[in-house]
Amino acid sequence: MSQLFRNTVTNPIFIELQTIDSTNNYALQLIHAGLAQSGTAIFTHQQTAGKGQRNKIWHSSTGVNILLSTVFSPKALPVLHQVQISMAVALAVHQFFGHYAGDEVRIKWPNDLYWQDRKAGGILIENIIGKTAVPSGSEPTVLKWTVIGTGININQTVFENTTNRPVSLKQITGKTFDVKALALELATIILHHCEQIGIIAETDLLAAYNQILYKKDQVVWFMQNQQLFQALVKGVNQYGQLIIARNGIDETIQHGEVEWMSVL
Repeated sequence: MSQLFRNTVTNPIFIELQTIDSTNNYALQLIHAGLAQSGTAIFTHQQTAGKGQRNKIWHSSTGVNILLSTVFSPKALPVLHQVQISMAVALAVHQFFGHYAGDEVRIKWPNDLYWQDRKAGGILIENIIGKTAVPSGSEPTVLKWTVIGTGININQTVFENTTNRPVSLKQITGKTFDVKALALELATIILHHCEQIGIIAETDLLAAYNQILYKKDQVVWFMQNQQLFQALVKGVNQYGQLIIARNGIDETIQHGEVEWMSVL
């Protein structure tokens, strides 16, 4: 997938913390205080209130995993095109982890990192929107800032929550890694990918994302309104919606409308 993204030279402004409630919260505070710079990466060894998708808590043992937030200014990207950030970041995380873990790495829609059928990490993106003036006098709504939170299991081998069958890079490879060095590497790759949003055609970005989509072209179980059903995973569209075929009929699913039940 990385062939899409030309090699750029921007390096992160790397901030290392020992402990913080949430790296995303820290990054957002920098932005609101007017202290943030695009390209700032906040890495911590411990989070006391890490954030996951849909108000869930991200749990991680101290000092063994990547807990990272990368700040990026999308240069007035229209809100309607914000899905490009999610896809570019997913491709960056996939490239990073796949380099060490091999070809069985996938992105589970919309933003979980999987190795085989086991969860290796997650992505939480939080955006700050605003207005930008254009010559016509109108002020379209755009993304001013985006905070890209990534939690990736690196050296952890014992997990409290085993719901998603968590797995770490150490378990996959048998090796112990320098977590800080990997966090810097990941932040660099994320920035390289984000900087090329608007340069790479949206159709190419979407095609690349769909090539690494977990369970694509497979029939899996979902839960919706307390009802189990099977559907074929067909891909993701330009709006970031999951396309499934249920009983031979195509449907589009918004994030949060269904729950994956791939492993029963």
